[in-house]
Amino acid sequence: MASRRITQSSINWSALSERVPESQRSQFLAFKAKSDAYLRRVMANPEKPPVIDWAFYKSRVPVAGMVDDFQKQYGGLTIPFPADTVSSQIDAQEKEIKNDIAKFKTESNARIEEYKKQLAHIASLIPYDQMTMEDYRDAYPEEALDPINRPTYWPHNKEDQIDYSEKAPQPNH
Repeated sequence: MASRRITQSSINWSALSERVPESQRSQFLAFKAKSDAYLRRVMANPEKPPVIDWAFYKSRVPVAGMVDDFQKQYGGLTIPFPADTVSSQIDAQEKEIKNDIAKFKTESNARIEEYKKQLAHIASLIPYDQMTMEDYRDAYPEEALDPINRPTYWPHNKEDQIDYSEKAPQPNH
């Protein structure tokens, strides 16, 4: 796998460019320029090393056996490519992230539907500037003043009431 020749970038730059925020556009373009320069440098080299004319060197080098020894060593030279040990981890992370994204989408769609219901309810109400106190009480019974069942003191804020006690903020989980 690692011994195949790279002929072009496997990155879809246009799709990636669409996701880059405008504030990071210059960094993205610098990264793309470096990647393209690297690809050009790789492509400038031949796919296979040039063939060595061993007969030419045998005729020129006066030490007997030296070129034969070099040829034998050169022929036996193999460059080991590192084993791919992280692709499976990356694939597992990709599947996990895709599951997280799908879960987030379903949760978001559920929230959107709830918000649409709330917006429809608000749209069905009488505009605030046309509401009477009774209309407000009917629309928001938990927030409206109820002097009979829940009397309050002026200015009718929670903090100004006799039974008010400040609660510690709840941690968000």
